[in-house]
Amino acid sequence: MPPTRPPADPLGDDTLDLRVDDLVALLAAGNPSPTPNGDTTDADLPDGDSSDRHQTDGDLLDSVADWAPTTTRFGAFQLVPVRPDRDLPLITRWMNDPGVAAFWELAGPETVTAEHLRTQLQGDGRSVPCLGVLDDVPMSYFELYRADLDPLARHYPARPHDTGIHLLVGGATDRGRGVGTALLRAVAELVLDHRPRCTRVVAEPDIRNTPSVSAFLRAGFRNVAEVDLPDKRAALMIRDRTLRHSL
Repeated sequence: MPPTRPPADPLGDDTLDLRVDDLVALLAAGNPSPTPNGDTTDADLPDGDSSDRHQTDGDLLDSVADWAPTTTRFGAFQLVPVRPDRDLPLITRWMNDPGVAAFWELAGPETVTAEHLRTQLQGDGRSVPCLGVLDDVPMSYFELYRADLDPLARHYPARPHDTGIHLLVGGATDRGRGVGTALLRAVAELVLDHRPRCTRVVAEPDIRNTPSVSAFLRAGFRNVAEVDLPDKRAALMIRDRTLRHSL
């Protein structure tokens, strides 16, 4: 299938120069240099354990671990960065739920989930996997990521500090009753509250996953385009800072 033309930015033109400038600023601040495929190498990193440092330095996603809980109509909600030694069995169980596996494609033994988490926890901090904890009960899994530094940016006119969301709701009893919508709205607000340089929260659910697309729409995201990604055709969803108080 021939590549699709990137969708026009509904809020105005964004230039590649802006995104390059942002990367230059990050590198000048002492962040590890990307390799040609977008990863970093151990030689780029200061001495010390990279997985621990990347979970706490907050340079790219503004210290998610320090974000305070917020209130939803279903209870108090908090993002808690994943610790594999504590959370791997739970996340693996969720990944093997048929409703989740159909779209995440991470069903299998713990080693499959562990590798997926490892690539984020040992990366340069551009993606932070988190448990979504509702009234002290872990019940969902989130990935917050720098969409402007992600391969997704090749498929739409990314702006500096665009922040992406991936979500799964772990328990079947929490699906289909508005919990996902409430959590998406809460996390989008947390991002905008704690990341002042971020003007948009973005997402790219599979267009076949109509419950997910609907949840994003109800949470104040706009479906601005369909994009062909390597593993799916996705709905490009955007929630704008400038519109947050009218939603």
